Parts: sequence; C-alpha cells; structure tokens
Amino acid sequence: MKKTYIKFRCSIYEKKLLKKRAVRAGISLSEYCRYSAFENAIIERLTSEQLAQYQMLVQYKNNFTRISNMFKKSNPKLASEVAALAEEIRNHLYNFKK
Repeated sequence: MKKTYIKFRCSIYEKKLLKKRAVRAGISLSEYCRYSAFENAIIERLTSEQLAQYQMLVQYKNNFTRISNMFKKSNPKLASEVAALAEEIRNHLYNFKK
C-alpha cells in the first residue's frame, strides 16, 4: 500500500505530455512516473486503427509467402522477389512489436 507522496514541478506542457503518454500506455500518471523513474520499459497500447493495420500487414505477409511458394518451380526469380517482399513486411511487423 502506497502512503508517501513525492512532488515535482513541471510545466503545463510537460504535465499534459506525461498524462497523454500515461493514457496511451493504459496506466495512471503516477504509475507512468514511477516506471519512468526506475527506467522500466513503458509500452504503449495499440489503438484499434493500429491493431487493424497490424493485422492487415500480417495477412499481406502470409499472402506474399503463399504466392512465393506457388512460383518456386515455374519462376524462381519472381518467387525470390516475392519472398524478399514478405521478409521485408515481416521485419516491419517485428519493429511494430517493439
């Protein structure tokens, strides 16, 4: 149970920015400040729009992988280009998770 207060001064802009970041992370302002003070990683939650985009990229990556597999024997050059595109999308998805 937390009973002690710590106060610090900041500008109105800084306070608004801290509140906004806390909301995006889905935690209270106090929790956000504590996590930041202890150098804990704070991960922002994805908005519904970002989640939809992520799911679309996953589907694209899967589709390009399937297309690459279809052309492996008949057109290896096209297959390798499509596979490279699927790999590029996979890398973007990996960065998305960070």
